[in-house]
Amino acid sequence: MAPSVSAVEYYAGKNVFITGATGFIGKALVEKLLRSCPGVGKIYMLMREKKGKSVKERLNVFLNCPIFDNLRQNSPESLEKLRIVSGDITQENLGISAADRSELQNNCHVVFHIAACVRFDMPLRAAVEYNTKATKSLLEIVEGIKNLEVFVHVSTSYCQHEKVVLEEKLYPTPHSPQRIMDFVEWMDDDMLADIEQKFIYPHGNTYAYTKALTEQLVSQYAGKFPIAIARPSIVIASFKEPMPGWVDNLNGPTGVMLVATKGVIHSMLCYEEYQIDGVPLDITVNGCILLGYLTALEKSSEIRICNVTQSGVNAINWKTAINIGYNLTYEYPYSQFLWVPWGAPSRSWLWHNIKAFFFHFLPAYFIDILVFLLGKKPFMVKVYKRVKFGLEILSYYSTKEWIFRNDYFRSLKNVVSKEDNNIFYTDIAEVDWNIYMKNYILGIRKYICHEDPANLPQAKRVFNM
Repeated sequence: MAPSVSAVEYYAGKNVFITGATGFIGKALVEKLLRSCPGVGKIYMLMREKKGKSVKERLNVFLNCPIFDNLRQNSPESLEKLRIVSGDITQENLGISAADRSELQNNCHVVFHIAACVRFDMPLRAAVEYNTKATKSLLEIVEGIKNLEVFVHVSTSYCQHEKVVLEEKLYPTPHSPQRIMDFVEWMDDDMLADIEQKFIYPHGNTYAYTKALTEQLVSQYAGKFPIAIARPSIVIASFKEPMPGWVDNLNGPTGVMLVATKGVIHSMLCYEEYQIDGVPLDITVNGCILLGYLTALEKSSEIRICNVTQSGVNAINWKTAINIGYNLTYEYPYSQFLWVPWGAPSRSWLWHNIKAFFFHFLPAYFIDILVFLLGKKPFMVKVYKRVKFGLEILSYYSTKEWIFRNDYFRSLKNVVSKEDNNIFYTDIAEVDWNIYMKNYILGIRKYICHEDPANLPQAKRVFNM
């Protein structure tokens, strides 16, 4: 039976604190709460000054994001519920003032912790600071919230690289989070760099390692307040809401899709028969909202773990995704591209590098020579070096396959009411990948490349030429 209180009813009057609200998932979470839970109370967002912009200026930029178009047009008063908490996750106590801390601890009911650094190549010290130490500072604040009903920590399903099968449960880490935080604080950079790989093994990068550490840290607060950990896999463009294909970053498959469909790359190291475990942004956000709602109602002293993953439901492999992407690019080309999109993944490291030499770097040097002769600054080799680095990081995930058990996540649609299930849909089986990929490419074209849909006929003519 569905809970007696719906999710929409539960969030009515609740004040919510969100870290990472300016990120990809964070923006979508803020928008969804305001639009689908009209009775929600204040939404506090941790935000820092950035690139010379004040917090107020950043809020204006934040609200000008296309994801809020619907709210600006149909419910502008809902945006008045947003409150800025000035701070920085890299500072002591998150850089939050005493007054803001007091307001949060007196008024907040629900906390979503999304803020993290998702760079896989970040040095260990910085990764610990962003992902683990910041979470500890937040938990110390959260512990003092008088009317806290649930703390939702957003982790990743790739937090245990050595586990071929990841269950919806906590896994102990070989190192104590506190000891690692102490360790990186006093050790100098050179020494830390020398032993980094030994420390993080068997994790493939510092991001996964510190996410595992952080889960262990969060588990130490079990019993003090209700806790849920959401573990999304690869979060990709939105499926339906607030608009199909919305995306605002080049992380993971989005970046690869852009450079491939612009004809920049023609080979990548990949086992094309392996499945891509990608979950659309809106389904990820809906899962987090329902997870917070149900955990708050259960009031359990045990931590609820939810793998927000695809896990073979409506599966799509790399080969299918790549073929659909290339075919759609011929129908919806960009106004500017380097080369006609073509290519194929390679299982062989040697064969991939041979192709990369002839079809990536030789053309790049040729272009740079022409650019130099025209009296302009060469740039193409530099671009390819960055692309090569990105492909090397991605290859860790495109040449491996994990099984994520997600029984709880899949059960959400059966646990909540029919109305809640319509509002906070989580069933990946509903996704038609051909339509989804079309919207994904059009979304990259519009929201990443800022190309006007009206120029598509002209882009097709140029492309055909």
